[in-house]
Amino acid sequence: MLDHEYTTKEVFRKNFFNDWRKEMAVEEREVIKSLDKCDFTEIHRYFVDKAAARKVLSREEKQKLKEEAEKLQQEFGYCILDGHQEKIGNFKIEPPGLFRGRGNHPKMGMLKRRIMPEDVVINCSRDSKIPEPPAGHQWKEVRSDNTVTWLAAWTESVQNSIKYIMLNPCSKLKGETAWQKFETARRLRGFVDEIRSQYRADWKSREMKTRQRAVALYFIDKLALRAGNEKEDGEAADTVGCCSLRVEHVQLHPEADGCQHVVEFDFLGKDCIRYYNRVPVEKPVYKNLQLFMENKDPRDDLFDRLTTISLNKHLQELMDGLTAKVFRTYNASITLQEQLRALTRAEDSIAAKILSYNRANRVVAILCNHQRATPSMFEKSMQNLQTKIQAKKEQVAEARAELRRARAEHKAQGDGKSRSVLEKKRRLLEKLQEQLAQLSVQATDKEENKQVALGTSKLNYLDPRISIAWCRRFRVPVEKIYSKTQRERFAWALAMAGEDFEF
Repeated sequence: MLDHEYTTKEVFRKNFFNDWRKEMAVEEREVIKSLDKCDFTEIHRYFVDKAAARKVLSREEKQKLKEEAEKLQQEFGYCILDGHQEKIGNFKIEPPGLFRGRGNHPKMGMLKRRIMPEDVVINCSRDSKIPEPPAGHQWKEVRSDNTVTWLAAWTESVQNSIKYIMLNPCSKLKGETAWQKFETARRLRGFVDEIRSQYRADWKSREMKTRQRAVALYFIDKLALRAGNEKEDGEAADTVGCCSLRVEHVQLHPEADGCQHVVEFDFLGKDCIRYYNRVPVEKPVYKNLQLFMENKDPRDDLFDRLTTISLNKHLQELMDGLTAKVFRTYNASITLQEQLRALTRAEDSIAAKILSYNRANRVVAILCNHQRATPSMFEKSMQNLQTKIQAKKEQVAEARAELRRARAEHKAQGDGKSRSVLEKKRRLLEKLQEQLAQLSVQATDKEENKQVALGTSKLNYLDPRISIAWCRRFRVPVEKIYSKTQRERFAWALAMAGEDFEF
């Protein structure tokens, strides 16, 4: 990991060194006392050389490796579910390595230990052939639990979270689960007006608990905030959601950015990703926040009368199956549908339509706070793209000059041959102009999305039927929006969605 920016971070280096020292022999511990004095370049070069050697393998050697991988897939990559063969998502356990986390995770750099068969719980039918553990080992447990969808599970060493081996997203079971998730979110459409009227009325409630719940629900609805789970004492990362916001995470501005009643949020959300937003709110919400913050210290809970459990219980009473995540899915999908309607023009080229699609997707990703760091190769790939654009502009200018010459020749000669040349030059110019427009659109798209992760919302929060219906309505090939793997994952949606589908 030497050429990764993580290794320059102080927390990463400190955590790595602490965990590494635990693995050392006593004599090594006496000698190795400072990470700054350690030189890893030799072993790093070994791995770089190995990676380079893989790139220059002959076609035959690559084919052999491919066949070996396929053999593993055939042996370990399938299970039988309800009498049908289903593909398994990922059957390989992650090797030991250093924990990275997302954002500035306080445990980054800690050692993820090797998972042994003795750590793994296998879940299969009583009458099935139980997988053999490696020689000399045994499984932690073999159970038959048909109420869950995982096939194997173990606890990883850094965060003590349980990791699972599941079915592939394209399996029938996963497809049904996804369909049900989006149908629940669609059902919310019939309740949402009533729910909004209710929480608006509750802003004036005599009960502080009800007021707090109503303001929290407003934030979950309007800002797609997560509810925020109860945390175990001693859990390292100080991440919060809506219910666990503290006074220090919120600042109130009577006026800011030309708007009245502005609330400024600044906190670490899921995966230690910073959530920062300045948003104008309705006056009663602003007044209530002033009330909730009165006589409190910065570390005090903003919603001190509210818990995630009580909020979820209330949501269940409003609609069967309703959770904060259903609100996120509903608002994400509705936003995509509305944005696509506003941004797409039937007469645009396919490249321009895809730019409109990505812009609509970006509005959703920003709503859900799906960020990413600018990719390390961004500047280089952008330069390459600008070079291509410049070269294409020169080709267009040349083609334009050639068309002018051909037009003059045809005017002078007026014969069939000169007309044929003129048509040929005109078609060439049109083709080059279209290619230039595509490259320009690509550059715009790349620049706009360099710090936004479009994939998370596209795969998890957006009903795929909206995108498929849009593709069919505007004659955009579905493969321009979804990759082959994603099309397999959303096979159920491809079969269901006509061009007139409405979320």
